[in-house]
Amino acid sequence: MSLAVDTPRIVLLISGKRKCGKDFLSDALLKRIGTDRAQIVRISEPIKRHWANTMGLDLDELLGDSAYKERYRQQMIEWSEEQRRRDYGIFCREACRTILREVCIVSDVRRRTDICYFVDTYGKARIRTVRIEANDEARAVRGWHFQRGVDDVPSECDLDVFNEWDLRIANNSHLDREALREVLRTMVRPLYEACTNLGGAGEHIRARARHPCVEDRLHAFPAHLH
Repeated sequence: MSLAVDTPRIVLLISGKRKCGKDFLSDALLKRIGTDRAQIVRISEPIKRHWANTMGLDLDELLGDSAYKERYRQQMIEWSEEQRRRDYGIFCREACRTILREVCIVSDVRRRTDICYFVDTYGKARIRTVRIEANDEARAVRGWHFQRGVDDVPSECDLDVFNEWDLRIANNSHLDREALREVLRTMVRPLYEACTNLGGAGEHIRARARHPCVEDRLHAFPAHLH
């Protein structure tokens, strides 16, 4: 598939440890911007698709945030690390083949090489980076527990030393509706910056962020992060 030269016009790279809330916030942000202009891309999707096809597993469950995925996480990590040693961009490249919208939200950036791939591919001007942070206590409430071979390997730890985030968001507590709105406003700000010279896409995002109907859509989300 070949992309138009201006697709995507903005790439938002979202990172965070397990159970920090990055998937939930990515979904909420997509709902705020609108699926007509934005989409979520997951670097892990090609990995999970391979695993589902090879092992006869449920791909939708592997892509979700459930205990089903956790049964196979360590095996998927080990296999994907072997593939990355041969070609660090293999999964980013596959994920990029699915990009069809002007705004791309990459919801599972885990390595410095992931960020390098997107910057090298689309140029620094199109990239904005967001780190979602939550302490261990908050993550434990959401179902996290330390797992050797998962929480102490590069897929979880490589970006601990990366300090060039455009935005950091602390997500240590449950979010009520108003708090969720404020977090989403904060996440949209880096997109405002990237949109300065983008014309239509920038105006669309600014309009979406202000539109009261978009605020009303947040009724569909629970008051806490899963």
